[in-house]
Amino acid sequence: MTARLRRALPHDLDAETRTLYDKITSGPRGGFMVDGEGGLTGPFNAMLLSPPVGDPLQELGAALRYRSTLTGRARELAILVVAGHQDSAFEQAAHEPIARHLGFTEEQVRALRDGSPLTLPDPGEAAVLAVARALVTKGDLDDEEYAALGERELFELTTLVGYYTTLALQLRVFRV
Repeated sequence: MTARLRRALPHDLDAETRTLYDKITSGPRGGFMVDGEGGLTGPFNAMLLSPPVGDPLQELGAALRYRSTLTGRARELAILVVAGHQDSAFEQAAHEPIARHLGFTEEQVRALRDGSPLTLPDPGEAAVLAVARALVTKGDLDDEEYAALGERELFELTTLVGYYTTLALQLRVFRV
């Protein structure tokens, strides 16, 4: 599969786009998202197409990853549920190592990738897994699923699922 979007290199960017590029690359995920020529990898290259939309989108992602109340393990669980459901190879490649670093086993990572049953000993993580899987499969929650998490955590989780679903769509359309 050939990428549809040409990689934007820093020296080719206009001032508005370069400002967004600099914002993305100077943040905590910046170094990981730059290739050997200085172009952005993953979903970030597409964000440069429209700085007025790309900047708030990347800022939402930064808020979800670095400023929400979700634990790192809860966040990675949900991201990998979305990546598995959407068959997003890039997000799996980016987030499976993070999950492993946070203590997820290979068996658990595989279950998140393929959607197979997964029993987690931590009740909070089990609730995040159940809610995230319900969101990606049904697009809604029943009353029991809704009550499994606090409202703030539920708001952050539904936003995270929506954000990573958006990224998976863009990665697929632009053939990243």
